[in-house]
Amino acid sequence: MNPNTISADERRLLKRLRALDPAERETLLAFADFLVARTEPSSRAPAVAREPRLAPRPEHESVVGAIKRLSQSYDMLERDVLLHETSALMSAHVLQGRAAGDVIDELEALFARHYQDYRARIVASAEDTRP
Repeated sequence: MNPNTISADERRLLKRLRALDPAERETLLAFADFLVARTEPSSRAPAVAREPRLAPRPEHESVVGAIKRLSQSYDMLERDVLLHETSALMSAHVLQGRAAGDVIDELEALFARHYQDYRARIVASAEDTRP
């Protein structure tokens, strides 16, 4: 990477990344992936609600791993809608020391609740388009 071709923000981010230990780097990169995914354009809502592709929860899963697993399982959900609550749970784990298992339980409930909202919107949309 040529230092003359990157912006000040990119240099700042790279400096911060290099200062982190490997686990913290993984957390930062997972969060960056989450932010990028929420900005990808979503297609129009389908007439039929898609079912989640639920992956089993590994025995010793990290919070970052859970966010990745749940984001893949519930790929039909809009990331920007989940961002605030997901970020709050991640912060509670990283900054406040909440147990990973408890945070993952809440993340699973959060994604499931948003999925139920998604299904309800699809059903309501389908009812609105009936003749």
